[in-house]
Amino acid sequence: MFGLGTAELVLILAIVLIIFGAGKIPKIAGDLGKAIKSFRRSIKGVEGELAANPEVPKEIDKS
Repeated sequence: MFGLGTAELVLILAIVLIIFGAGKIPKIAGDLGKAIKSFRRSIKGVEGELAANPEVPKEIDKS
């Protein structure tokens, strides 16, 4: 996973705990999960629009 070992992950977790504190980590994780879910939903919406409307060019002319 991204070339990170156990020691690096433990160090990152320790730094996050020091900066944010143990009380805010669940809220941060929940907000991050909601953001990822919203991003995936919007990507699926765009893909659906492109599939439903085939006359829309897939490449944008940059001229």
